[in-house]
Amino acid sequence: MQAALVRMIAAAAVATLAIAPSASAGPAPSAIGKTAPSPDMTDLLNYVRNHGGTGFIVIQDGKLLIDETWPAPDDDQMFANFVYGRAGDGALFEDVASQQKSFVAVLAAIAIDKGLIDPEKPVSTYLGQGWSKASPEQEAAIRVIDILTMSSGLDEKFGYVAPPRTVFFYNTPVYAISKRIVSAAAGQPLDAITHDWLTAPTGMKDTAWRKRPAVLASIGNDTGLVTTPRDVARFGLMVLHGGVAQNGARVVSQAQLDALFTRSATNPAYGRLWWLNGGSYTIRAAAGRSEGQLIPAAPSDLVGALGAFDRRLYIVPSRKLVVVRMGAATNDREFDQQLWLRLMKVIG
Repeated sequence: MQAALVRMIAAAAVATLAIAPSASAGPAPSAIGKTAPSPDMTDLLNYVRNHGGTGFIVIQDGKLLIDETWPAPDDDQMFANFVYGRAGDGALFEDVASQQKSFVAVLAAIAIDKGLIDPEKPVSTYLGQGWSKASPEQEAAIRVIDILTMSSGLDEKFGYVAPPRTVFFYNTPVYAISKRIVSAAAGQPLDAITHDWLTAPTGMKDTAWRKRPAVLASIGNDTGLVTTPRDVARFGLMVLHGGVAQNGARVVSQAQLDALFTRSATNPAYGRLWWLNGGSYTIRAAAGRSEGQLIPAAPSDLVGALGAFDRRLYIVPSRKLVVVRMGAATNDREFDQQLWLRLMKVIG
């Protein structure tokens, strides 16, 4: 009975996304309908729009509260490198930057469900020896889970710095190895795995991997996940509903989702390539360690797929909530906090 209810809620929300009006002619109407928005809603939408937002979706308890699309900034060349035209609904196709890590985490979880990956085994089990610049003995100690939790002990050039599982270091080049691990374990290209295991069953028709331009590939992760706000929302709904797609098919097990959101030993604000609220302290890529949770204004059970240019997917089980923000960089170091201060007034 509970599983049937979950499927009904997920299907209703995704169906609403599918029939929402196109934004190609300008800003898409929000889901508040024709009635005048409340002052709190207006404040929230103005904040997102005025801070570089190109897409903003809020779904709570199966109801589409907000579905807004705005034009891309025309004076941001770096942002332009992340844009690949428009989808049929008028939304931009955007490379979601490091948000892709959380999508790959789900692919790895599916591979574990299929018995293709054991996260406790060394990375060399799947890639062979010599994938890093560490000594053979040092490399053999680095497990798959250490890559997923950013605790490999390697630097960005794959050199040995510390024993695995002792230091959290947000390391995008080493993270990119996880895509090779999943592909090698499955014996299939990443594109095929992503389609067959994730995007097709979840109804994400506008999502695919693309080769990045040289200016982006130089960071050590040369493929970008290109998608739309609505597809990211579909992904979020699948996660919110325990790994069940809108058609009732199970995409990933609840046990492996729970593993993704288990706090790592080196950073309580990080699980397996997902950010976690509610920890006693947070270690961020650039800001270093700070006391307290990731986003003080947000519910403590929030989990997030976060990327450069403030791309955001927030999932809050206690509020049955999925929030997506796409766009250019906000240039607000307190963006997450300021967004949630406003959003909590809207969702109650």
